[in-house]
Amino acid sequence: MGGAILSGLRQSPGASSGIRVTTATASSASHLVGAGVEARSHEEDPGANEWAVQDADIVIVGVKPHYLLEVIREVSSAAPESAVMVSIAAGITIAQIEDAWPGAVIRTMPNTPSQVGKGVTGMSAGARATSDQVAMVARVFDTVGSVLQVDEGSINALSTFSGSGPAFVYFFIERFIEVAQDHGFSAEEASTMVQGAFAGAMELLEASGKTPQELRESVTSPGGTTQAALEVYAEADLSAIIRRASAAAIARAEEMAQG
Repeated sequence: MGGAILSGLRQSPGASSGIRVTTATASSASHLVGAGVEARSHEEDPGANEWAVQDADIVIVGVKPHYLLEVIREVSSAAPESAVMVSIAAGITIAQIEDAWPGAVIRTMPNTPSQVGKGVTGMSAGARATSDQVAMVARVFDTVGSVLQVDEGSINALSTFSGSGPAFVYFFIERFIEVAQDHGFSAEEASTMVQGAFAGAMELLEASGKTPQELRESVTSPGGTTQAALEVYAEADLSAIIRRASAAAIARAEEMAQG
């Protein structure tokens, strides 16, 4: 996820200035340096994380959740007292982060479309964060999409719909492509049809100002082919399946928060 955010920031004019990045390997750091990003690797510099946070206004830690608190403790003494710690990890609470970081904490949940400027980031601030710090962090994530400020209690649900949401969309695209191939289309033809339908539908939804229901109904003629398919989804109670899947994701996020 950290890579997705960095990719989005680099594509936003002026947003990438002043960024320092650390990586595990020298080759990945070299690639970033070649692209104009100030970067160091742990492979070549064990103190890379401490270097990265010196004089920082914002520290974004983009590691797996089980490494997060360890990394935060590692850099806590090297960063300025005014630096804001921003977590993008699922399942780690603000309270847990505040135990490891003496300053302001903001918990975020971005998603992978951030790398193309179409992300949605949920953001929840800890008690130590000032309104100016919240606004500063929001401006960073505004460069890669939309920002929703929510209570921390809503973060797990938000992570299901916006964080995991792209994976669910890809899952449905995969299934439609498979079925199109079952009906004699080549893999390339099926991909063109299905991906084009999803991409075009989303662009039309954004441009039209209409609701999904209005657009669905405009395609669905009484007694027609679309209605026949939608009736099958209704018989299978697709809404109930989506609810169960969402509940499973939220429950897993809550389990992760409890350790």
